[in-house]
Amino acid sequence: MTQNPRMPEPAGTVADAVRGNWVDRFAPAPTRPYLRLSRADRPIGTWLLYLPCLWALALAVLVTGRFDSFAVWIIAGCGIGAFLMRGAGCTWNDITDRDIDGSVARTRSRPIPSGQTSVKAAVIWMIVQALVAFGILITFPPAAIVLGILALLPVAVYPFAKRFTWWPQVFLGLAFNWGALLAWAAHTGSIGAAPVVLYLAGIAWTLFYDTIYAYQDAEDDALIGVKSTARLFGDTARWWLRLFLALTVILFGAAVLLATQDRSVLSLVVALGGPLAMGGHLAWQLHRFDADNNEGLLRIFRSNRDAGLIPLPFFAVAFLV
Repeated sequence: MTQNPRMPEPAGTVADAVRGNWVDRFAPAPTRPYLRLSRADRPIGTWLLYLPCLWALALAVLVTGRFDSFAVWIIAGCGIGAFLMRGAGCTWNDITDRDIDGSVARTRSRPIPSGQTSVKAAVIWMIVQALVAFGILITFPPAAIVLGILALLPVAVYPFAKRFTWWPQVFLGLAFNWGALLAWAAHTGSIGAAPVVLYLAGIAWTLFYDTIYAYQDAEDDALIGVKSTARLFGDTARWWLRLFLALTVILFGAAVLLATQDRSVLSLVVALGGPLAMGGHLAWQLHRFDADNNEGLLRIFRSNRDAGLIPLPFFAVAFLV
């Protein structure tokens, strides 16, 4: 009996996209290049942008003792906004990196270097996404609106960071975890110590997962002169990843302590279980880390959606007790 040949990938499929993703399978052909610019075929980035928003809202709810209809809108608005701003940020990244992407095996199939779309069309698409996201932002309190506008600065700088620093992952962390500040301000109307410490925890988490991600491109990056923590750390990666793991758990735990200081001891203990359980997942990732296995690195990176979801049930129970 002969086996059926493997079905060919749809035209324009990006190399590191999930096989059989919804963009390649179901999106109308004219929209695919733009959805690929937004990384809609790779949803993990949206999750990584969204999860700090959910953490911050959950901790803010523990502080205020209030979970109302506007909190539900913050959940929805931050989710839609994360999709749109991640899309706008990735489009900006592809515009600025179009020449670099064409020289890296994993990225040369992206829409601009592969010729699926033009730079002009990408700029228009970026602006459209940002404007729709701004429409959501203005439904939030003034403090959150100001923070949302300020978020454009780290987003704008990040694509250039790998040209001038060995630590571009820090700049990614500054951009990707801004939602921790924004969501807290959206619920409370102000900023306090807890969201700032949570923001720092998110940056440490980003250093952990994006260093793992960067090892996929370390050889190509060295050839074209692009900097990253993966190239900087080399064979010492495990030591650094342990440090980032510890910082993530310690800072996240400190943010929980600040947010629950006026709650019951039981609520505090339950809430602290969130960062600890997340730390267990990160330890599992570190155990599976193999710098020479690109497919394994990508799987570990994608598993951070699950890692970031782990604290939320703990916070929900802490609110109820």
